[in-house]
Amino acid sequence: MNLQITPEIESTEETKTELEPLYRVIIHNDDVTPMDFVVNVLTSIFCLSQSGAMDTMLVAHFNGAAYVQTLPKAEAEKRINKAHFAAGLEGFPLHFSIEPE
Repeated sequence: MNLQITPEIESTEETKTELEPLYRVIIHNDDVTPMDFVVNVLTSIFCLSQSGAMDTMLVAHFNGAAYVQTLPKAEAEKRINKAHFAAGLEGFPLHFSIEPE
């Protein structure tokens, strides 16, 4: 006699329909951080293309600040923290901020 016992599985489907709010990442110009370091941070941490990073860096250089990208708040904060940490290791005052989209 072959008896198969199947366990009862309680299914609770919770789908998260609310998306995390998006934030704009802004880079601020300073007179100390080298341009090549800024481009490297923008490409390696924020995944911008080389030309996109160069354009963003130049806009910040000439206008005082520039838009980098829009991300969910947690991801924006994570990348900004990485950028600030990398700049701090080199002794540069590179600064990013976020603002709600």
